[in-house]
Amino acid sequence: MDFIILKEAIAPVAAIIGLAAIGGWIFTTWLRIKHGYPLENSWGKAIYPKTSDEAMERVKLISQENAQLRAELGSVKDRLAVVERIVTDEGHRLEREIEALRRPAN
Repeated sequence: MDFIILKEAIAPVAAIIGLAAIGGWIFTTWLRIKHGYPLENSWGKAIYPKTSDEAMERVKLISQENAQLRAELGSVKDRLAVVERIVTDEGHRLEREIEALRRPAN
């Protein structure tokens, strides 16, 4: 008899929890749509990814900027390597190289 009473008490609680979970899922989906986020499947991939012309142009601009920044980073790395070589080089060797640059080429 106690089991039946317990079963009758658990059923409404489980139904309320289930409805609250479904309501929360609907609310978060609505918020994502409202703020322009793409909907995602269970693996985190966009269900309907935005492929508008504006988005494609943005990707192209970001790719160009990325290439420019990579080139600039490469030149900064080269310059840093030269500075590190100068700083860690022995003084007399550096002095000879500077003097060699000062002498006129024959």
